[in-house]
Amino acid sequence: MVVFIFGGLFLIFFAFLWLAYGAVRGESPRLASGPRIGVVDVKGPIGMGRGSVESEPVLKLLKRYGDDSDMKAVVVRIDSPGGAVGTSQEILDGLRRLAEDKVVVCAMGNLAASGGLLVAMGCDRIVAQPGTLTGSIGVISTFPNVNGLLKKMDVQMNTVTAGKLKDAGSPFREFSDADRSYWQELANRIHRQFIQAVAEGRDLPVEQVEKFADGRVFTGEQAVELGLVDELGGFQDAVDLAKELAEIRGEPRLVFPPDERSRFLEELLGGLAQKVAQAVAEAVRTEIHRQSTSADGPGVYFLAQ
Repeated sequence: MVVFIFGGLFLIFFAFLWLAYGAVRGESPRLASGPRIGVVDVKGPIGMGRGSVESEPVLKLLKRYGDDSDMKAVVVRIDSPGGAVGTSQEILDGLRRLAEDKVVVCAMGNLAASGGLLVAMGCDRIVAQPGTLTGSIGVISTFPNVNGLLKKMDVQMNTVTAGKLKDAGSPFREFSDADRSYWQELANRIHRQFIQAVAEGRDLPVEQVEKFADGRVFTGEQAVELGLVDELGGFQDAVDLAKELAEIRGEPRLVFPPDERSRFLEELLGGLAQKVAQAVAEAVRTEIHRQSTSADGPGVYFLAQ
């Protein structure tokens, strides 16, 4: 009898946690279906460490939206100076995959430059404010040199390498011509990748993109003239455009990604549910046992400066 009571209490508590879990994720329980538009945020530096936008949570969100048959379109809000090359490219690839099945519209905020612009290239259409700063199609690498400071402090740094370019760009020695040539070639190659991505994303000739792919930043108004942006407007305009392109009738429900507080609650509830489940399972095992006995788990960046 006690086992059934424990089991019933566990199911009730689990149902409560499931409802709370859905609430902190920005979703209501799936008791009814209907057209929805998902929202993805790319806000802040990309792939630059703690507090920045990383590819893993963004790709998980894109996958979840992609698997949802009622999610008819997705709006990507970008407010970013860019950042790490690989992370920016990963998010771009994820948006391209999503755009194969869903309508994807970008809403540029105050800044969507360099890697922020690259991410937008995965969207079907792009909306920006007249004063949005975008562009900055370029690559940058910065190499500090503390060799002079070390000499003043009478500190020597000994380095052993196998391969003459293994320590290219080391801050503990002078930046050589070989270092510069090596890193310049890398930057040029990645710059070419950036230009190609913009040309493909905006359906522009590579030669046309090359004319303004020199690291300059443009306003949203200029970006429309260059073909980098489709139209001027804000987030609601992007939502309306997504609704139109997805041919949604009626008013769709917007599904927002969880914020930091929600993620904290999600982790808290997830951990609590696990602990409760373990405690209940242990209590059930103990009760069963009692009854039975009594009864017998340095970089290159797309970054606007």
